[in-house]
Amino acid sequence: MTSSIYEIVMLPDGEVVLQRASGDGEPLVKISFSEEVQHYLGASGMEVARAMIDAGIEAVEELATEEQVFESEEDLEERVLH
Repeated sequence: MTSSIYEIVMLPDGEVVLQRASGDGEPLVKISFSEEVQHYLGASGMEVARAMIDAGIEAVEELATEEQVFESEEDLEERVLH
């Protein structure tokens, strides 16, 4: 992803989205809760959605780090010492 500023917004229908602050393009992430869950969460729905988005970002960062480690290990395996 390019370097941009993002914002988490609750839409009028209760859906929570992660979008570029400029509003350009489609939302990057959409989270929608059923009516039952919305009733259960009450005013905390936005905080739960924010935690879900934060967890997703952390997971992507960890996967990228693991991928770099695996690539480094593969580089070592391809080397032949004489």
